[in-house]
Amino acid sequence: MVKARKYVVKKHFEGVPKREDFEIVEYDLPPIQNGEVLVKTEWVGVDPYQRAYNRRYPVPYDQFGFQVGVVDDSKDPRYPVGTRIVSHNGWCDYSIINANVQPSNSLLHTVYKAPDLKGLSPSLAVGAVGMPGATAYFGLLELCQPKPGETVVVTGAAGAVGSLVGQIAKIKGCRVIGFAGSDDKVDWLVKDLGFDRAFNYKTADIRKVLKEAAPNGIDCYFDNVGGEISSIIMNQMNNFGRVSVCGSISSYNDDPTKLATAPIVQMDIVMKQLKIEGFLVPRWLGRWPEAFSELVKWIKSGDIKTKEHVTEGFDKIFDAFVGMLAGENTGKAVVKI
Repeated sequence: MVKARKYVVKKHFEGVPKREDFEIVEYDLPPIQNGEVLVKTEWVGVDPYQRAYNRRYPVPYDQFGFQVGVVDDSKDPRYPVGTRIVSHNGWCDYSIINANVQPSNSLLHTVYKAPDLKGLSPSLAVGAVGMPGATAYFGLLELCQPKPGETVVVTGAAGAVGSLVGQIAKIKGCRVIGFAGSDDKVDWLVKDLGFDRAFNYKTADIRKVLKEAAPNGIDCYFDNVGGEISSIIMNQMNNFGRVSVCGSISSYNDDPTKLATAPIVQMDIVMKQLKIEGFLVPRWLGRWPEAFSELVKWIKSGDIKTKEHVTEGFDKIFDAFVGMLAGENTGKAVVKI
């Protein structure tokens, strides 16, 4: 009998998630049945969507999220003992997985063998070579379709997704401008990742710095944050500009009945004939391996640099989650279990 622990959300978040919104439950896992595997968690990812999706589920619910672990016991010949496996089983230290239960349009029951990372850290399977990597890859290349010489702007640029978006855009021959929330992050984007320009959105006059950094306008915008900054960026886009809307982290902790207002964008959308598309990355679930193969190649060649904000310990997952929502991480926030 294996003793397992998991985080259970017992109260919907109001504002910033609180420790008392969660309960850590210890329980005994039953013996595995035919078609099941027992997985010992190695790494857990904490991501903004875990805040955004909070009210989609009735409480109590097990906290979902991507994790990578090692098969400890198996009754599924496709996943022998020792196999590294990625699942959406969330914040737990052990879990039983039946890989046959997989709806194709949802992350909820996603299970797959960890991609061949060619010696890179297994933690990348919940980061740059996981869901965030696929989000950056398809959200930019499929929706924005950047062309060499074009100007790409990304908000949340120092996060797990934004930092990859900017680097992929550079690989594709674009000029890249990023916005992040601290001077240290701005330095990292320019000096380490090769962004052409980056700005601290908390201190910069966004309208002014954009005019100076992109005098010929903006062709592609990858939006992770929403809010007023997005309206300003769209105002400076070129005709037939493309906007990929990935998230709205600026408002995730706000009361949904009292959301902040932002300048109206419809006039810019019409007059500039902008194409704006929101997306959820499961749209391309069947093509994730294609993205992972390219991302591993780029990381190994040095074209993409990855950075992880590592927290250690099952008991610290909540701290890592709240810290990520507050922007304490540079790169991908992961927890080593």
